[in-house]
Amino acid sequence: MNILHGTGVALVTPFAADFSIDYAAWHRLLDHCIEGGVEYLVINGTTGESPTVTAPERAELLRTAKAHVAGRVPIMYGIGGNDTAAVAEQLRVVDLQDVFAVLSASPAYNKPSQAGLLAHYQHLADASPVPLVLYNVPGRTSSNLSADTTLRLARHPNIVGIKEASGNLEQCLTIGALKPAGFALLSGDDMMTPALIAAAGAVGAISVLANASPRRFSDMTRAALAGDFALARRLLFELLPLNPLMYEESNPVGVKAALAALGVCDAAVRLPLIEATPGLQDRIQKLL
Repeated sequence: MNILHGTGVALVTPFAADFSIDYAAWHRLLDHCIEGGVEYLVINGTTGESPTVTAPERAELLRTAKAHVAGRVPIMYGIGGNDTAAVAEQLRVVDLQDVFAVLSASPAYNKPSQAGLLAHYQHLADASPVPLVLYNVPGRTSSNLSADTTLRLARHPNIVGIKEASGNLEQCLTIGALKPAGFALLSGDDMMTPALIAAAGAVGAISVLANASPRRFSDMTRAALAGDFALARRLLFELLPLNPLMYEESNPVGVKAALAALGVCDAAVRLPLIEATPGLQDRIQKLL
């Protein structure tokens, strides 16, 4: 899946002051990221506050994105959950026309065994009408998709890659060393992207920071993929001070504060998240 090479941006969902979706800001965000050079868009991931966006809202976000993007870049869509049957049903009913792949995070809270994770993803891959990208993010799900399980899933014809956000370099190296040709290893940790490209053969990243700094992040990723690690390292070091502020008060609180400072969208998030504190907003604005 060469389409996965480069930077995918895990888009936020812009809200107005009354917490309704701000579609004008949504269009601004899409243009901001596309014009910033990202290779593809990821809609309805956890950065998009998917747990608090309703099914009709998710459908409208996807519909309006398709219309506004008009084929300028590919679109990936997030569908996940901790009820396998319910996720499979979503895969059947969501309009995935013009969506090139589905990103699906491992089940949260249930803490399934590796055998359970294997069966979960195999069931989803069988049900999905488009290719599936695994998403391993133990910090949110409390269960790690091991390298062995990932490699077993990589043999499924409808599973084409993994967004790896475990922070475990050895695990990523094992996947990179043993994965089948054509299976895409993607960095799920923005600051590890050049390292995973250099050491583990990653082909890109699905990034939070690319919302706020699409040009710098996508240039960094392309430089690393081209073997220009001096440039990739310089751009990484420029992004380094901003990155921890994105997560200090949870994601996407920080990146929405950054986007507000840039005039792209409001900083509003839906409960149980709350908007960035004034101190965090000030530090982010100074770095920007």
